[in-house]
Parts: sequence; C-alpha cells; structure tokens
Amino acid sequence: MHDTINGAMFKEMLLFGTVSIAQAQQAINDLNVFPVPDGDTGTNMSLTIQTAAQELKKIEPATVDQAASVTASALLRGARGNSGVILSLLFRGIAKELKGCKEADGAAFAAALQEGVAAAYNAVMKPAEGTILTVSRLAAERAVNAAEEHNSVEYVIEQAIAQGEITLAQTTDMNPVLKKAGVVDAGGKGFLLILGGMLSALRGEERPELTEENAQEKADFAMLNEEDITFTFDTVFIVRKSGRSIEPFRRFLDGIGDSLVIGEDDEAFKVHVHTDIPGEALTEAQKYGTLELAKIENMRTQAQQLAAGGKAQSTDDLEAIEQELEAAEHENAGEAEPEKDFGFLAVCAGEGLANVFTDLGADGVISGGQTMNPSTESILKEIKKVPAHTVFVLPNNKNIIMAAQQCIGLTEKTVVVIPTASIPQGVSAMMAVDPDMIDADAIAKAMTDAAQCVSTAQITYAARNSDFDGFDIHEGDYLALLDGKLLGTDRDVSALLDELSDEAASREAEFITVFYGEDVNEEDAHKACDAFTRKCPDAEVNLICGGQPVYYYIISIE
Repeated sequence: MHDTINGAMFKEMLLFGTVSIAQAQQAINDLNVFPVPDGDTGTNMSLTIQTAAQELKKIEPATVDQAASVTASALLRGARGNSGVILSLLFRGIAKELKGCKEADGAAFAAALQEGVAAAYNAVMKPAEGTILTVSRLAAERAVNAAEEHNSVEYVIEQAIAQGEITLAQTTDMNPVLKKAGVVDAGGKGFLLILGGMLSALRGEERPELTEENAQEKADFAMLNEEDITFTFDTVFIVRKSGRSIEPFRRFLDGIGDSLVIGEDDEAFKVHVHTDIPGEALTEAQKYGTLELAKIENMRTQAQQLAAGGKAQSTDDLEAIEQELEAAEHENAGEAEPEKDFGFLAVCAGEGLANVFTDLGADGVISGGQTMNPSTESILKEIKKVPAHTVFVLPNNKNIIMAAQQCIGLTEKTVVVIPTASIPQGVSAMMAVDPDMIDADAIAKAMTDAAQCVSTAQITYAARNSDFDGFDIHEGDYLALLDGKLLGTDRDVSALLDELSDEAASREAEFITVFYGEDVNEEDAHKACDAFTRKCPDAEVNLICGGQPVYYYIISIE
C-alpha cells in the first residue's frame, strides 16, 4: 500500500482519473434528468480534466506540489460548465494545500481534499445539497478521519470513495427531481470516478487508453491488403463550429462509412472517417460550421503502392498544420491595449444573435451557449481582445456564468460578469447601458437590474425520454420553457406558441421580441410572431432571425 505520493505518482493518478471519467462520460450525461439538450455534466467534466492531463503529459513533475499546481492551473483555464468549474475549484484547493510539498502522506492528502471542498463551497453563492459539493465534502471528512486511522494516501482515498459512494446513493433522496427520476447526482458520480481512477493508479493497475486515442486518425496502409479495405477514402477534416449540435452529423457519418472518430473543443470539431463519398461528408459538414482543413487519402492506391514496394504518397500531416496554426495563434494572442474605459463581451450562438449584440455595442461575441459551453480559457482569450480597461461579460446561459467568473484576476483588465442566464436578459442588459455613465458599479447595477426585468420563453426539443415535473416526455417532443421552467410539451409547435402567447398576455407584456432559430423557415417564423400579435395587440412585437441552434424560438417578454 502506498503511504506517500510524489509528483510522478500524482501525474499518473490524474491521467488515470481522466481516462476513468472519459470512458463513462455518456453514462454520466444520461443521469441528467432535465430533458432539454444542454452542456451535459459528463462531457463538461471530462473535457475539463483532459486539459490538465494534456499539460501533465508535457512534464515530469519533480514534486507533488508541481504536479498539483500544473493540474490546478490547467483546470482553471479549461473549466467549462458549472460542473467543470467546481471540479477545477476542488483541485485548486488541493494544490493550495500541497504547496511546498515534495511528497504527500495520507494526512496531507486528506487535508488537501478538505481545502478543495472549502474552495468549491466558497465560490458557489448558494450551495445546494445533493450535488457534487455534498459528495466531495463528506468524502473529504471521511478522508481526514481515515488518515488518523492509517496515515496512507491509498487508504485515505479508498475510504473517501467508500463514504462518497454512500453519500452519492443518498443524493437521490436529497433532491426531489433526482428522487422522481430514480438517479443519483451526475457531478458527484463524475468526481468519484476520477477518485476511483486515482486509486487504481496507486494500486498499480494498468491504465487503459481512451477509445478515441486508440482509434487511428491516419490509416496504417502497411497493415492493409486491398481486399481488407471496406471504404476507399481516409477522410479527415476540421470544422469551426457554428454552435449547432453535431449529433445529427455524427449519425450521418456513421451511415456512410466506418472508423468514425470525432474530437471537439470549444471552437471546432475534427472528424476522421473512412467513406466512399468524402465529398458528401464535407458538404454536410458545412451545415454545422465553417470547413477549415481537410485531407482525403485513397487507401486502395496507398495499399497498391506499398504492395509494389514503393512509398505511399500522402497529404501533408494534418497534425503538423494544426500545431503551426495554434503556435501562430498563441503568438498573436496578446492583450489588446485599452483604448476606452468600458468594453462588452457576449456569449451566444447564431449569426443573427451575434449581430444583435454587436449592434448594441458589444466589442466581441463568443460562439457558445446551450450544448456548447465555452471554457474559461476561451472566454479569457476574448476578454483580452477587448480594447478596454474594464470588460463586462454577458454569459447569457446559467451554465456559463461560473466559467466566466473564473476569468476575474487572470488578466490585467478588470472583468465584471453580469449573471445573465438567457439571451433576452443579455439583450436587455446591453440596452440599459448609458454611454454617458462613467462608473463601472453603476453600469453593472443598471445592466443587472435590466436583466431581471425580462422574462425568457424558449421552444426546443426533448433530448431524452423523461418523466419531469408532471410531464410524460418523449425524445423529440417539443418543449416550451418560461424562465427556465417547463411550461408544456407537445408534438405541435403552434400549440406551445399559443400557450406562451397566453402567458405574455396575462403578464400584460409591452415589448415582445421573437428570435427564430436556424431550423425555422421565415414563413413559420412570421406565423409564430402573429400568435403574439393576436394575443397581445397593445404590445410592440418584433421578429428577428437569431440563427441559433437548439432553440427553435427564443422570446423576450417585457
């Protein structure tokens, strides 16, 4: 049993934990009970911790302090979604407690777990029980007691996990929504999977490789006979995201080829597929963003060239091109010199919505939102580009607020996060800005107050079957939301628009703006607008093409 750990061991523990949650990320996503498509917990936690794994792979940490510090720094910048931010905070506290330590024993590691929990609780304004916070807190408390019984890191983690599993099972009863669905908290489950991987590393178990890492992005033609090749073209390409969910594209690609691997980050996704119709794959890809790089290699001719004793011709290595582009981008990523006192940055998905924010005075727009939560690093990069001393950030999604708040203190600019949870809140906040204001606090108050005065209605689709809040929901049903709460579900969008327009009428709405999404044609959009005009004859009703994914309609009601 390992009583102490050093830097190299911490690195291996983190790498093992990364694989553990990556392999189970879909299972964790499936624990999310709210049927609306969102940035799922498993995906957010997995992508967050992968940023730390990537940094640790570049070094051989001499001390546990160094390993923990590199981990915390990477997680801070890579954090996405609330679950990813909380995970980063847990490891930030661990790094703080292990500062200056060459090695850590059981007591030190237990104290580090407790410091991590404290950091997470301090950052959450209204901590909710029955979440990752509860699981990590009680696991850390057990870790401290375990260290007194046997001062061994391995024993401490083992006991922390045991208590964590007990607490995780109890989260079902702590939260009425979880209880009704009969599931445990997704974030707590993810945290225990990471701890489980760390324990497996200490026990000397062989770390499995991630499936996507095992999948070859470049065909090994030397291993192929021509008769073994099912599809002719080895196709790899990169698409800059538009914000639309790529799940339909994944299904399309799976139907036209094999050996499919899709990797993605905040801004782009990369596809590897074997297919006979690469042109159709590239054409379809452009529905989901801007095609940036592509390579297509004929595996049959490659195999023939090798069989004849020659050297297979190939396109330039795509990874090398990516690395050059990333290096160039990094080199040019300095902070913009302030040219004014105040600047504004908004998060949204959809060209029309982006234009709305820029027309209202936003200096920059980050592509992101539901199903695509940008990381802290992505937000920070855009903050640095704003040529202002103080930058006001509008997350426009409740699952992005915490990631945006982590940017505070990471730049010389003053960062003020206005906690907007929807596009209409962000638009109202921008409209409240008086260009003659010279006080940042006054601007923040005006924006925050304005955001609270607008109601947000949305129509989307059910991403999964669910029995939620009295509704029997089936995957693919249309859902109407009002201020984040489920108002109704139907197979007919017009029925839901009628419900929402009735709500607007009951609230005596004076201003209504209907933003229609990328999957709505103009004719249907005008019909939706007419529904509100009929029910609210005295209101000013506007129709704007938002071009947003996921939501067919986003409706501002004031």
